[in-house]
Amino acid sequence: MIARLSLTDFRSYADAVIEPGAGLVILTGENGAGKTNLLEAVSMLAPGRGLRGAALSEMARQGGPGGFTVAARLSDDVDVGCGTLPSAPERRVVRINGVAAAANALAERLAVLWLTPAMDRLLTDSAGARRRFLDRLVLALEPSHAHHTARYEAAMRARTRLLTGDIRPDPSWLSALEAQMQEHGAEVAGARARTVAALRDRVLGASETSFARAGISLEGADEGPWPFASNRGRDAAAGRATEGPHRQDLAVMHLGKGQAASLCSTGEQKALLIGLVLAHAELVADRAGRPPVLLLDEVAAHLDPGRRAALLERLAAQGGQVWMTGTEPELFAAAPESAHRYVVAEGKITRS
Repeated sequence: MIARLSLTDFRSYADAVIEPGAGLVILTGENGAGKTNLLEAVSMLAPGRGLRGAALSEMARQGGPGGFTVAARLSDDVDVGCGTLPSAPERRVVRINGVAAAANALAERLAVLWLTPAMDRLLTDSAGARRRFLDRLVLALEPSHAHHTARYEAAMRARTRLLTGDIRPDPSWLSALEAQMQEHGAEVAGARARTVAALRDRVLGASETSFARAGISLEGADEGPWPFASNRGRDAAAGRATEGPHRQDLAVMHLGKGQAASLCSTGEQKALLIGLVLAHAELVADRAGRPPVLLLDEVAAHLDPGRRAALLERLAAQGGQVWMTGTEPELFAAAPESAHRYVVAEGKITRS
């Protein structure tokens, strides 16, 4: 978990420090107070572009020097951090125990998963959005997934540039890139398939029924090899690789209704996502010996009191660190006394 989080010139925070403990970390305050900014800061301590998917330059405080720093002391006394310099606002700098590291190395230290209001329609969004959600689930179970995904995508982009360029590409160069795509693509697809199978079993075996049970499967689940070489002409015309693990999709069903999640109401879809995230956190705790850090932005706002209480009870029972935001403290009235409560206002974080 995160024992100490410090922000410098990040979003609405010129300088802020919070030292939460284990369990529920509840952040309340008015809209625009900076609650989601705190969650985004935590999400930047994992590979990727954070829970907003924003450009790095957008994260630097307006009116500040142009760069930012997010640093954390973890409960195992490991220091991790990331940020940018004013001279290179789109170049992410990562350090682990003071030593420069690749962003993917963060996955070895901390597993982070989030749900935000923007994800309420994830199950009717693009396949790419669901794939990114799935990859975050995979990453918490298999940290090497970040490496294989990055290598596959880099080789795929290089191949597309060659195929769509004005100069006829060297066949041996294409073959080398396609070999990389086969190697890393098989790892990517295999990791996704293993995670989906394990999570499906966890959901089906759960006894708690406050949230809808999701049936999940991986569409386009072929683990290779893919016909990259024979597809060169078609891929050149399309301007992209037409086959491969980048075409996979996470399919979700509402088991109680026997209906595709995409046809369910927004509330039902949110309940399905919450159920998946809770089951995944339990799975990670069993496999890795520690649950992931969960970031739940405004997750309680549209739940009825019964489901809200069930959610807080289950989160507390899991034993991991859960950061939650809401506009009203009353939303978390059912949270245990051990919860760490803070009020966020005007770039300040105050324990309540």
